[in-house]
Amino acid sequence: MKFTKQEKSWILYDVANSAFVLLLSSTVPIYFRALGEQGGLADSTITSIFSLATSVSVLFIAFLGPILGAIADHKGMKKKLFTLALLIGLLGGFSISVTQTWQAFLFMLVLARIGYSLCNVFYDSMLTDVTTNERMDSVSGAGFAYGYVGSTIPFILGITLVLTTPFGLSTMLATQISFLITIVWWFLLSIPLLRDVKQTHYKEKDQHMMKNLGSQLVNTVKKIRNNKHMMYFLLGYFCYIDGVNTIISQSASFGGEVGLDGNTMIIALLMTQFVAFPFAVLSGKLSAKFGQLNMLKFYIGIYIIVACVGFVMTQAWQFWLLAFMVGVAQGGIQSLSRSYFGKLVPKQESNEYFGFFDIFGKFAEFLGPLLMVLSVSMFGQSKYGILALIVLFALGLYFIRKIEKLDPSEKIMSE
Repeated sequence: MKFTKQEKSWILYDVANSAFVLLLSSTVPIYFRALGEQGGLADSTITSIFSLATSVSVLFIAFLGPILGAIADHKGMKKKLFTLALLIGLLGGFSISVTQTWQAFLFMLVLARIGYSLCNVFYDSMLTDVTTNERMDSVSGAGFAYGYVGSTIPFILGITLVLTTPFGLSTMLATQISFLITIVWWFLLSIPLLRDVKQTHYKEKDQHMMKNLGSQLVNTVKKIRNNKHMMYFLLGYFCYIDGVNTIISQSASFGGEVGLDGNTMIIALLMTQFVAFPFAVLSGKLSAKFGQLNMLKFYIGIYIIVACVGFVMTQAWQFWLLAFMVGVAQGGIQSLSRSYFGKLVPKQESNEYFGFFDIFGKFAEFLGPLLMVLSVSMFGQSKYGILALIVLFALGLYFIRKIEKLDPSEKIMSE
């Protein structure tokens, strides 16, 4: 498929922000642990403080997402709010590159995560502005695909600096420079979206916009509840994306339990990114042939197999197998979830609805890691928490199957 200029610029932002995501899941936790140890914090305290900071940023987004989304749906507001969120994210990201105490680092990290997540609320809703329903699966898939492979460029540059420490650099300074490389990458690749993407679907500005905001949000919740396709999808999405996010975020723990060192797990993470690239691109073509819901069921099935293998995993080669399988399914399940929801929502109110979409995705980050913590505290191993992930994937599959039984003529609110 040949992409338009707006579609290319939108896709390129996925490459921009995916580099920051890769940083959050790899180098940032390790660097914060080093700062915490320098500050005299115990290992358990470092883990709990870092988890608390993540929770705080999630709660901020859960509160702000629908509110700012509702404002962004008005004419000329989406790009302005996206730009503001981007500046907040870049400021926080630049600051973690120069701070040297764990307190300042944690505060700026929360700021960066809030800016990044708010950008995604506006960015995801721009999918309805840059393309049509018919092209949405392919465009969304391309965003994730190029995001996976493109994000490895600043990551490899940064990790090479950290591992080789050239020019007499200390490990800490090399790590800070690696952060800075990622933030500059995020900024530069955001420019095409800021320049080319226009808000084509909107509501006219209302002088009582802020006054009516509360009632508007309540009305949207009622619309979601009354639209069975959307309600069942969001419930299913909450369940299966929880499992997906938990497997991604806890992969280091799983690898550590079978004896993999940090460098090996970084290589496995990079392999997953490169495997995800072609399969994310392919997901759009497969959905056109077999249907979005059938492909979502297929990807959920892969994750159920991943969870089952993860439960019995005892050897390193099994971890590599899981990393490959996650790469196959990850891009497809994320991109098709975004594009399926984009087809459901009324386009002139897409930002508000994507605010709620983001809530379900963010709150899903609580439950899975909590299950892992309970598993470790009760059984001394995280693998028993994987059994609970199987239940979450099964629930996601259940709600997707419920959607298939509904009248298809009722599903799209945008038409």
